[in-house]
Amino acid sequence: MKADELHALLNARPFHPFLIHLGDGRELVVDHPEFLAASPTGDIAIVFRPEGGFNIVDVELVTALEVKPRKTTAQGNT
Repeated sequence: MKADELHALLNARPFHPFLIHLGDGRELVVDHPEFLAASPTGDIAIVFRPEGGFNIVDVELVTALEVKPRKTTAQGNT
């Protein structure tokens, strides 16, 4: 389930940034599709941080995936 949802968010066009919530309370931000790599089996994901470094995630430990709200301008445009 979560692996399928993760792949769906990663491959969505247009892409929307999202958060990966983990059981230990951490939240990992995926601001661009190139910041996430998933194993072919879908059980492991690597989330690259914009400032450098990365997290290796056991997808079974993901508690929720949250799409970040789109930023809008003062005129209400996206």
